[in-house]
Order: sequence, then C-alpha cells, then structure tokens
Amino acid sequence: MSDKETLKQELKKRTEEIDRLLEERLPEEAGHQKTILEAMNYSVRAGGKRLRPMLMQEVCRLFTGTVLDTVPPFMAAIEMIHTSSLVHDDLPCMDDDMMRRGKASTWAEFGEDIGVLAGDALMMYAFETASAAFEACAEPGDAAAVGRAMGILARKTGVFGMIGGQTVDVELAGGPIPRDKLDFIYRLKTGALIEASMLIGAVLGGAAQEDCKIVETLAAKIGMAFQIQDDILDVTGREEVIGKPVNSDEKNAKTTYVTLEGLDKAREYVQTLSEEAIGELNKLPGNNEFLEDLIHLLINRQK
Repeated sequence: MSDKETLKQELKKRTEEIDRLLEERLPEEAGHQKTILEAMNYSVRAGGKRLRPMLMQEVCRLFTGTVLDTVPPFMAAIEMIHTSSLVHDDLPCMDDDMMRRGKASTWAEFGEDIGVLAGDALMMYAFETASAAFEACAEPGDAAAVGRAMGILARKTGVFGMIGGQTVDVELAGGPIPRDKLDFIYRLKTGALIEASMLIGAVLGGAAQEDCKIVETLAAKIGMAFQIQDDILDVTGREEVIGKPVNSDEKNAKTTYVTLEGLDKAREYVQTLSEEAIGELNKLPGNNEFLEDLIHLLINRQK
C-alpha cells in the first residue's frame, strides 16, 4: 500500500485528468435546446471522485502497461451514465433529494421536467461519446474489442444491469425487502456500472477470456461492498462531508443491509468483501499498486 499522502496526491492528479477529459467531451451549450445541454453539463461538472473511469483505465493499464487510445471515450461515457443515474435517483419520484455533492441536485436547479430529460440525455450522449473509440482504433482487432465494449456498456446499463436493479428497487420501495432481492438490487443497481468499468478496461486491454471472468468477479465484490458502505455512511456520515442528506434511507423507509443485518455485521461484510476482492486481483497478471490502493479507497471510503 502507498502512504496516504502519496496516494492522496496521485488520486487528485488523476481525478483532475479525468475532469479535463470529460470537459473536452461535454456538448456546447447552444441552440434552441440550450437548457438541456446546460443541465447535462451542470450535472457532470458537479464533481465526484471519478472512480469508475479511473478503475477502467487502471485495469487497462494492468494488462497493457498503458492506457490505450480506445479507452478515454469509454471513461467519459461511464461517468456520464453514472451521473445520469444520480440525476434520476434524486428526482421527487425516487429519493426526492434536493442536494447532490454539496450543490442543488439537477432537478432542484432546473425543475423536475428538465431533471428527467437531463438524465435521459446524458445516458444517450454517453453512447455517442463511447462510439468515438472506433475512430481511435490502431490495430485490426481493435474495432472488435470496441464493439464488445459497447455491448458490455449497454447490457450493464440496461434492463439486465443498472436499470433492472433500479426497477426492482422502485417496485419494493416502502416495504420490507428480503435479503435475496436486496442482493439482486445491489448487484445490478450499483455493481453493474463498476463491473462495466473494469470489464471494459480488460477487454480493451486485450485480456484473455479467463482473466475477464476474474475481473468481473472482482468488480462484483467491489460493487457489493461499495453499496453496503453507502448504507453505512447514510447512518454514520455527516451531510457536510458526504455532500448529500444523511438518513435519507430512513426518511424513505428504505430497506438496506444495515436495517436487515445491523451496523456491525454490515461493517464486517464490507471487510470480508474487501479481502476477497484483493484476492481476486492477485490472480491477475501484471502489477498495479495504484489499482489495489484505489479498490481499498473505493470500498472503505468515508464520504
């Protein structure tokens, strides 16, 4: 593990690099539809840790030693899709949160109608952005890898991924949720985009099929731990630190791992998943110390 100050500086550097990458790919705020473009850009520029695109580039680096030119369009796309999900999560018909990352949520700033459209628009614009990877292909086999990555992005975003998990979450809102369905929601609603990020990095990096399976298993463990840690922070965090209202789950009568199993057991499970995730990482070829540090940070974050 790197020392904390070195990791902090490296993380800041890479986050700023991803912010610039995103800025280069955001649409110009012009034309009759200017309002929706402003809302899209406002949502992305609200910030965040940019951990999903960071995971993607680091998995690619694990297999290639570098970040291939086909990767940045997908890095931008995955962050746009993640942002679109947050825009929709905050809506009155969902979590009804007026704050996100210390700022007014998109619907609170632009209105509920534009909030819905901004989430939709970001999701579609993400695929337009990802398609630019075809233009960056340098080798004959690169286009096939990009096509496969596009399929992963679509599946992990759609009804067999994030949206599928969100659907079950909405249907069961306000009532008790059994553990098996809660695990399903977490695997899809939260875990699917983390799986997409890491699996796309592996595919574009030319990883063997067996290694791709390990990456997907690793990512699934990270996604589950990430969501359980989110449950913990909703109970233990401070609003000024995490940048959104605390006790939102309780306000919305939401079943979480904490409400089912208790805070102590939730913390124990996060630790177990963290150890298992690093075990999966150690099965992969190559060495990427920053990726290991990033996984620990993602799972054990305090905001």
